[in-house]
Amino acid sequence: MKGRFIAALLFIAGSFAAKAQYADPINIPVYYSVEEAMADKKAKQLNLRDQKLFYVPKDLSKLKHLEFLNLMRNNLEYWDKEIFTLKELEILNFKLNGIKYVPGDIANLKKLIRVDFSDNSISYLPQEIKALTKLQYLHLSFNLLISIPEGIGNCKDLEVLELDNNQLSYLPQNITKLKKLKNLQLGFNQFHEFDGSWLNFPNLEILNMESNSISYLPQEIEKQKKLRTLMLANNKLEVLPQGITNLKELRLLSLANNKLKTLPEGIENLTELKTLLLTGNPISNSEKERIKKALPDCKVYF
Repeated sequence: MKGRFIAALLFIAGSFAAKAQYADPINIPVYYSVEEAMADKKAKQLNLRDQKLFYVPKDLSKLKHLEFLNLMRNNLEYWDKEIFTLKELEILNFKLNGIKYVPGDIANLKKLIRVDFSDNSISYLPQEIKALTKLQYLHLSFNLLISIPEGIGNCKDLEVLELDNNQLSYLPQNITKLKKLKNLQLGFNQFHEFDGSWLNFPNLEILNMESNSISYLPQEIEKQKKLRTLMLANNKLEVLPQGITNLKELRLLSLANNKLKTLPEGIENLTELKTLLLTGNPISNSEKERIKKALPDCKVYF
């Protein structure tokens, strides 16, 4: 069962994240060294992945037309100034390096659409992130973040925000300005409370809050009318708000390993629900029968 659960999550999340990782080799040439790219005066795509780099080549700044830069899985710990001269850059992949912070100079890259800073040691994100008004995908999973700046609210084109596996315990109020957000990943952090004011994303389809310490889910969850996937496993929930039964688009609901004894009346309203995970909850046999009867087209795991 665990394998199916993980596969479902990866498939859904992958559909949003895939474009942030890869170049477009069919329509535009991809170069694998700066020297090679410099032979093309209008080189747009450079892939330096897995090249054991400790710093970027000095001539990188000469690639004025660069739109895609992949620096994934190197040994980069510091930000070379050459990166911030690439004013046409739209995709930047810094995944799996050793960087500890994101400098304010990131504001120079105003055309960025997709950024992957996941799997680093980042503990600080600057207010200057607000300059990235074209940003649609921001991957910050597996870092050391304890806070997100208010400036994130200025990135109003954001559709995917991945903040899972950090040390977050709260979100800035300005995050509710992200009206285009579709995928919000907050799992494996240190949230003890879930502020209802955060729940104001009219286009949100995926919300992952698993493996925190949340004991209360606010009634405002019902505002997320387009929500299709809600992940709340491994928390401390004892009850669910009645508003959860108004999530008519919900397909996947994970509530495993909480303290739930019952689900709200009206659970039968979740007619699109296909998978419900309830393992590790103290649910009585009679309540299990009620749930299964209420959701005849849903695969329920107790």
